[in-house]
Amino acid sequence: MVIITGAGGGLGRASAIRAAQEGAKLSLVDLNEESLKQTKDLILKETPEADVLLITADVSKESDVENYVNHTVQKFNKIDGFFNNAGIEGKPELTADYRSDVFEKVIEINLNGVFYGMKHVLKVMKEQKSGAIVNTASDAGVRGHSNMSAYSASKHGVIGLTRTAAVEYGEYGISINAIAPWAIFTNMVESAMKQMVPKNWEELAKEAVSSNPMKRFGKPEEVGALVAFLLSEAQFINGTVINIDGGMAYKI
Repeated sequence: MVIITGAGGGLGRASAIRAAQEGAKLSLVDLNEESLKQTKDLILKETPEADVLLITADVSKESDVENYVNHTVQKFNKIDGFFNNAGIEGKPELTADYRSDVFEKVIEINLNGVFYGMKHVLKVMKEQKSGAIVNTASDAGVRGHSNMSAYSASKHGVIGLTRTAAVEYGEYGISINAIAPWAIFTNMVESAMKQMVPKNWEELAKEAVSSNPMKRFGKPEEVGALVAFLLSEAQFINGTVINIDGGMAYKI
């Protein structure tokens, strides 16, 4: 049984489809109810027998997070895996120009939301003495990215939470890891590029592709495969941040 936040699109949707294909029962969480329904339709099209619970929630509100965890346990009695994925990109601005309200919103969703999810899921997993958590960090969580102070700060924080909880809860049979994607082509990535270069974002996309050692964008399905592995077959991998970026993190 797997909970996935941000399941209405992008990495969350791709991971939900993959998890269903592998036989997981799913609790799918997103702020956008219609997007959640679309994800469920896609899952059932490929895996008609899938057992899918949909929960609308704002992950920046702890009461909503506690609610999706409680509803999941009420239906499935346990939580085997948790893809703690919901997030937003914020607005590209230099640090000194960054609006404080936008900064705070990014932190509320990307960092606080991950913390709330871990806090309440870990209580369940500790009691059952098993489980696996994957948090979505970013390449921007392991190095600096211009015009992305809020996003980068939030993702650095996600990595800190991941490593701390990994050493706290390993003895209970719980593995906790983070993934650090770079330029996986999703609506969020497209939106970020359009904000940076509204009139010529396609050229920015071409530059991003040309700078990558593999000369392409990553696919959400490739992230889904990694998440599925970490949630089901990688119990002795714990406290690790795994880059999924075509080798970009090591390019000089």
